[in-house]
Amino acid sequence: MKKKLCFVLMFLLLLPMSLVNAETVNENSVKVAFIRDGFLWTKMNGKEEKITKVPGKYDYPPQWSHDGNWIAYQVEAKKKLNSNMESQTEIWVYHLKTKKHKRITLDGTNPKWSPVENILAFKSGGVLNVSNLEHFYNIALGVGDYNWYPDGRSFITASGASLRPDGWTNPVLFQIRLEKNFAKLTSLTKNVKKLYTIPSELKKGNRSLLAIDAYKFQFSPDGKWISFVVSPTASWSMDSNFVCVISSDGQNFEVMDEMNGDSIVKWSFHKNRLGYIAGGGRIVFGFKDKNMKVTELPTFNSISLTPPKFAELGFTWMSNHSLVVSRVKESPWSNDAKQRPDPSLFLIKIDEQKQTQITHPPKDYGDYDPIYIPAVKKLSWLRFTDLVDLQRDLWIADQNGENARIWIKNVNGYDSFSKN
Repeated sequence: MKKKLCFVLMFLLLLPMSLVNAETVNENSVKVAFIRDGFLWTKMNGKEEKITKVPGKYDYPPQWSHDGNWIAYQVEAKKKLNSNMESQTEIWVYHLKTKKHKRITLDGTNPKWSPVENILAFKSGGVLNVSNLEHFYNIALGVGDYNWYPDGRSFITASGASLRPDGWTNPVLFQIRLEKNFAKLTSLTKNVKKLYTIPSELKKGNRSLLAIDAYKFQFSPDGKWISFVVSPTASWSMDSNFVCVISSDGQNFEVMDEMNGDSIVKWSFHKNRLGYIAGGGRIVFGFKDKNMKVTELPTFNSISLTPPKFAELGFTWMSNHSLVVSRVKESPWSNDAKQRPDPSLFLIKIDEQKQTQITHPPKDYGDYDPIYIPAVKKLSWLRFTDLVDLQRDLWIADQNGENARIWIKNVNGYDSFSKN
């Protein structure tokens, strides 16, 4: 009896400590690459390290490879290849084990890692290229935005409309298949398949849009649907775009809703539920008409989750049935930052029709850009004072917003990696 009592007491004493240690291990298992003051940094095992020695201009966050061993980043070139070039950015990769940087190209944009291997795609002008980190190879011409297929053997891309004397042509979606041996590629058109020609004018309700380009391609969890955004000419695209979906075989195309140029579109983790913030008009026209919507495919049943007199600025899926939004009260735009509304995070449980505020930032601060990290069941977000403020702190908390704390101070852009 005494032995059993001692065992129970030891278990109760050790249990809290083991839980604390497990929590620490979980959080430290997340790798973060981020930009701070013009330098590239990492945070691993709770320690921050500056991994570039010379300051640079990074317009996009770094990206982790699928296995977490490499970081790709795009940085403005110190010296242009041609003085007439408006901009030139180089693409580099950094290897964590050797701590060595390697330049992939002198002039490239929009790098994206393969989802299954350490192959990096990027664009140079309208040319799509892939690199095995030793050499790079031209894959296709006339490419706009693009994304990898989930199997890493093809790309979905768009060729934008062009203006001719008789009017605009149509934007076209293509599938581009990869050869197993890049060096043996002899044709830049042989592996290109036309998937769908987008109508020159799209309509949804009483809204219509001149279709010029398509971007932000994302695959549904089962790979049967592709979401993307169709935009008009550049001057209009910040105000009104359409989020659309197409079946992966190109047979079924649907216009879902109107959205502005900054809005977010994301699939849930394991169910064909597409989340997006609907509503045209850029934020400088007012914090209004930004509604969180979820559409289930293939039934196309949609629900709106934003209560009256509120607007959404961002969101992240927490599960197939819940998400977190960055929400403000509806308000007109003000040039005085202190007069603008500051967002807080709200947890929405879709099936329960329940919404709860889970963060309460101090006065003049807001919580933006929530991102859920499934591997450690943590919610992260950026807290700062104004939309144009570059001093942004990365916060982390439990799923319900409890135990919130600063994770990394002064972050300009970041990407995290963890094994699910």
